[in-house]
Amino acid sequence: MPAEWEPHAATWLAWPHNRTDWPGKFTPIPWVYAEIIRNLAQHETVHLIVKDAAEEKLTRRVLRKAEALRESVVFHRWATNRVWTRDYGPIFVKNASGTAVVDFAFNAWAKYSDWKLDNRVPKRAAKLLGLPCLAARIGNVDFVLEGGSIDVNGRGTLLTTEECLLSDVQQRNPSADRGQIEQALCEHLGLTKIIWLERGIVGDDTHGHIDDIARFVAPDVVLAAVEPNQQDLNHEPLAHNLKLLRQARSESGRQLAVAELPMPRPVVFSGQRLPASYANFYIANKIVLAPVFNDPSDREALNVLAHAFPDRQVVPIYCGDLVWGLGTIHCMTQQQPAPDDKKPG
Repeated sequence: MPAEWEPHAATWLAWPHNRTDWPGKFTPIPWVYAEIIRNLAQHETVHLIVKDAAEEKLTRRVLRKAEALRESVVFHRWATNRVWTRDYGPIFVKNASGTAVVDFAFNAWAKYSDWKLDNRVPKRAAKLLGLPCLAARIGNVDFVLEGGSIDVNGRGTLLTTEECLLSDVQQRNPSADRGQIEQALCEHLGLTKIIWLERGIVGDDTHGHIDDIARFVAPDVVLAAVEPNQQDLNHEPLAHNLKLLRQARSESGRQLAVAELPMPRPVVFSGQRLPASYANFYIANKIVLAPVFNDPSDREALNVLAHAFPDRQVVPIYCGDLVWGLGTIHCMTQQQPAPDDKKPG
C-alpha cells in the first residue's frame, strides 16, 4: 500500500446527504465539502459519489457557486449510506504488475445497521477503473477493516491501535486473534512491520482510529497528537502512545523520528465532546488539507504541518461544523495512487 504522500491519480469523496450525521447542523456541511473539492480539484482528479441525478444537479450548483466545479471533478451516481469514504472506499495497493483494489468488508464500525450501500463501493470503483478487486479475508471469513484505522509509510510499516482492531467493543473480526489479524494485514497490504498503539481520543465514534492520533509523514517520521493538560481525558492515552512511538522502529530498523502535534481545546456541541484533532489532515498532490477549529492551537498545528511538508502548501479548512459528524478531512477522503509510469494529475 503506497504512502499517502506519494503521487495521486485522484481522491475519492462522497457528497453529504445523510442529515442524521449532522443533526441540526447540516446546512453548512455541503459548503465545507465544496471548499475541500475546490482545493483538491486544482491538483488532481476528484471522483465524487452522488446518490442520484437530482443530487448531482444540486451538487453542481453548490460547486459552481464556490468556484469548485472543474473538469477534474468526475461524478458517479452511486447510492451510499454515509460520506466517510476513508473507511469504506477502495484501498489501493501496487506491485510490479500494477494497481489493484483490496476489498475489505465494511460494517459501519460494528455499530450501525445501515452500511450495505457503502460496502459496495470498492467493487464499483475497481470495475470503473478496470482494476483487479482482491477480496480481503481472514481464513474463510471476510476481513472487516476501515481505512481510518490504519496508516502506512509506503515501505511496509503500518500504524494501528489495539482499541480499534483488538478490543471486544465494536469488535470487527470476532473470530480472529491478534496474530491472525497481523498476518492478514501483511498479506493484503504488503507489510513487514506493524506498530500497535493503544487507545484513540475521546469522542471517537470509531473506537480508536489511528488517523486522529498518529500519522506517518515520511518513511521513518511520525506526527503524534499530544495533550499537555493533565486534567484532559486525552492526556494519558496520548502520552502513552507517544512513548510507544518513541520506542518503535520501522521496517528498516530505524527508530522513528516523532514530532508532536498539539490538540485543540475540547470541541463540544449539544453536550457531546467531539473527536477534533489536527492529525486528521489529508495529504494530496502539492497540498495538505488541515482541519482547524478557530482555536489558539491552530497556528501551532499549521506550523508543524508546514515543517513536515516543506514542498506542499498547507491549506487550513474550518472543521468546527464538520466534526459534528464525528469525522473531518481525512475521514472523508481516500487517495488513489498514480501509476508508476504517469505523473500526478
